[in-house]
Amino acid sequence: MALIIAFSVFVISMISCLVLGQSILIALVIGLFAFVAVGCTKGFSPGKVFLMAGRGVRDSLVVLEIMFMIGFITAIWRASGTITYFVYYGVKFVTPPLFVLLAFLMSCLLSYILGTSFSVSGTLGVILMALARSGGVDPLITAGAVMSGIYFGDRCSPASSSAILVANVTKTDLMDNVKYMHKTGLIAVLLSTGLYAFLSFRNPLQQVDAAIMDSMLKEFSLSVLTLLPAVFILVLPMLKLDIRWAFLGSILSGFVLMVTLQDMDLLDALKCCIVGFVSQDADLVNIIGGGGAVSMLEVCGIIMLSCSYSGVFKGTDMLADVQDRINRMMNRTGRFLMMVILGFMTSVVFCSQTIAIMLCSDLMTKPYLQTGGNRTELAIDIENATVLISVMIPWNIACTVPLEMMGVGMKTLAYSYLIFLLPLLYIFTKRIWFKDSVDKIEKLSCPLR
Repeated sequence: MALIIAFSVFVISMISCLVLGQSILIALVIGLFAFVAVGCTKGFSPGKVFLMAGRGVRDSLVVLEIMFMIGFITAIWRASGTITYFVYYGVKFVTPPLFVLLAFLMSCLLSYILGTSFSVSGTLGVILMALARSGGVDPLITAGAVMSGIYFGDRCSPASSSAILVANVTKTDLMDNVKYMHKTGLIAVLLSTGLYAFLSFRNPLQQVDAAIMDSMLKEFSLSVLTLLPAVFILVLPMLKLDIRWAFLGSILSGFVLMVTLQDMDLLDALKCCIVGFVSQDADLVNIIGGGGAVSMLEVCGIIMLSCSYSGVFKGTDMLADVQDRINRMMNRTGRFLMMVILGFMTSVVFCSQTIAIMLCSDLMTKPYLQTGGNRTELAIDIENATVLISVMIPWNIACTVPLEMMGVGMKTLAYSYLIFLLPLLYIFTKRIWFKDSVDKIEKLSCPLR
């Protein structure tokens, strides 16, 4: 009963924050105290429970380090001209009958390199939407293509915060997970590409607004050298180097380009890394501007508090009864369908992709291992279910933020093919990648049929 009350307090706090437009950090703090209280009812002192929370935060330090590096990168890529180069030449050479398809492919490429859905939707997405509206293309279809593209990278990029978080909480290797995500998502990506190609010919671009393109040329020197920060992100992980070295190379090369190629003052460049890039062009200030370490503070706060929850849950074993029930249900449904159900429930209730990932990992690790699964399978199932399902929930932050940036409504989700095709197809293809574990769960479930 105490656990139910704590969850109720947290949910009410979360809903209140969303309705009132307040940061969900407030709800997370309230929820933390509620779960600490539950821990106390189990015989633990408040100090001991908070110590458990601290251990959870300690486990998040690697992720937090990477988050701040991503904050630096999102500002540096803006200021160095890297993002602008991709956008300018991607749009410049766009073929009108292939506009929607190229919107999808460009979003895939940029989100994969940058590893963030929000930054891409706030830059490339905004520009593509402006071109679509001025060029007579259905904005819902264009936004759907962008949503599919940005969550292609958010899911499977080595630089993605969600991919890094999943690897950390499941105690799996990031690059191994990335390889599995490439394989398990291939069919869905190909089908989505075909669908967007078809829609492209049905919705050709009539004209291109040249004002934004001219502003980009005035603001930045678009040398091919601006691609160097992206090269580090793409190449170094392939050489099996730690992703942090790739981030560091990207940061340093981008910083040099800011000072030399873009003629930015050294102090302004340092300030940009901290508080974000501010464009001097009125047409670009709301499109290219942003990023910086400060922009990651709330995200880092959410990760820290979510990990503190995990520490409390593990230390007090307060989710043991829930895990036992999941275990029994899993013998009937199978592991992935159970992950889909839990991913949906956590995404609906907690309105945050990060929290949903943490809870699914905490609740499903023990049942997965007990029913013959392994940690890699757990990680891929979270990526192919929870990470994408969060985007389907209209009030989840993973959905609302990109849509608000692009100025479209929830009807866009009907055209975000990759987001729902991938989990659906994975249900039928999982046996290819995890045949042994699927056979084990079927054997376990036979007596129950």
